[in-house]
Amino acid sequence: MLPASWGPVDANISILFTELPMERRPAAARAAGFTAIEAWWPFASAGPADAEVEAFERAVRDAGVELVSLNGFAGEMASGDRGILSWPGRELEFEDNLDLLLAIGVRLGCGRFNLLYGNRQEGADPAAQDELAAQHLAQAGRAAQRAGAVVVVEPLSGAPAYPLRTADDVLSVIDRLPESLAGTALLLADLYHLCVNGEDVPAVLDRVLARIGHVQVADAPGRHEPGTGTADLDGWVRQLRDLGYQGSIGLEYAPLHSTTEGLAELACRGFAGGRPPRPAQRSGGSDR
Repeated sequence: MLPASWGPVDANISILFTELPMERRPAAARAAGFTAIEAWWPFASAGPADAEVEAFERAVRDAGVELVSLNGFAGEMASGDRGILSWPGRELEFEDNLDLLLAIGVRLGCGRFNLLYGNRQEGADPAAQDELAAQHLAQAGRAAQRAGAVVVVEPLSGAPAYPLRTADDVLSVIDRLPESLAGTALLLADLYHLCVNGEDVPAVLDRVLARIGHVQVADAPGRHEPGTGTADLDGWVRQLRDLGYQGSIGLEYAPLHSTTEGLAELACRGFAGGRPPRPAQRSGGSDR
């Protein structure tokens, strides 16, 4: 059961509503009750045609949902790529994509951008990759600062060549930024990845709350709907709220069957239409 104490949630339309083409997913999320969405980079290339970008932006606007987070181009995700932030030889691609990412964000009012770090590349010096990532992250931080936005970086599981697996791995990257960019890059706390990678999630949340820029959830094992695994998602989300986290909780799970079936199951547990249920009104008096 996902109680009202979870607060605001959003739907990641790159992993939910995949039964539909991307341009129909914002409306599907809205029809399911979501007022906010997030997405991985929604195009096949780092530099899509103007018409593709306009179609995505129009779909978000027409659906009347808020875009709370957008990923930058991450390479060929289906083939195992996990970002180009640290990938030598793709510097111009990164820079061009960053400009487009921020432009989309400005037009849609999105102020949070997720940049996947990138896998270790065969033949590349890891130290050189880390230096390149630091340069790119500083560049992204300056751009975000000008736009009044933030960049988030996340640890991942299930990607052996991806070097950021813990919260501290991410924070050590962010700590390389100059002091003038403090606060422009934050941790994306994906509770599924942290759990699967063996982190003590409650201890991590206690320690790094002030540096969390976004939160995502899926149950573990399996990465399916909350309630399908054994992770203490309710306890962790309640802890975040008790600690003062006020941002959205991104639902980034792979539906066990279909998105609509999964949402129906969540509704049976008290989670109506993608939004936490309102407390029932008491009869015979005011709720104030």
